Amino acid sequence: MKASEFDNKFDAGEDITSLLDLAHARRPGLQSRRVNVDFPAWMVQSLDREARRLGVTRQSLIKMWLADKLEHT
Repeated sequence: MKASEFDNKFDAGEDITSLLDLAHARRPGLQSRRVNVDFPAWMVQSLDREARRLGVTRQSLIKMWLADKLEHT
């Protein structure tokens, strides 16, 4: 199938999922990279309290806060 035909099907609102190889799909720019950060104990305790209050993990809380801050810079 030509790319233009694929684009036309998508633009027309047709279901194109059967035409995709989702097993190998990737979202550019969203690959994970591990980063180690040392925090003082009081900060970890505060992060844990806030994470419990929101019902998320410490890691999720840190990611949410960093993403929010980076969006507004």
